[in-house]
Amino acid sequence: MYNQEVYPTTNAYQQSERLNFLFPSAPGSIGTPGIPGPGFGGPGGIPGLQPSQAPTAPPPAFIPQQAAASPFAIDPGAISLCMFRNTYIWLSNGDSFWFFPVFIGPRSVAGFRWNGRFWMIFGIDTRRIVSFTCF
Repeated sequence: MYNQEVYPTTNAYQQSERLNFLFPSAPGSIGTPGIPGPGFGGPGGIPGLQPSQAPTAPPPAFIPQQAAASPFAIDPGAISLCMFRNTYIWLSNGDSFWFFPVFIGPRSVAGFRWNGRFWMIFGIDTRRIVSFTCF
């Protein structure tokens, strides 16, 4: 039986390529190509993003109530109102988490995901997001 999941398991090379797409490094930057340097801004980071744009505190201690979910993918224009704000996201697979978006593309959003202890770099296809709310 083959995997019918929309996003099958990827190998390390594919994950690296995904990070290169989400977080391209500047030409002549330090560190691993495609992997942002400390704080994203400056050498090895994403041009134009400053270290102060990463969250410096944990997200709120509560989990918000989910709004009515849409059967369609969310509009990247709608989630753009949550840029640089604590945002709670619900995914189509049932997962939910605090997120801090710093980049919104035509079909993806990237930023930082709270794992319960610290913020980590994270990117996702907007078609997987069922609903969200920002604070």
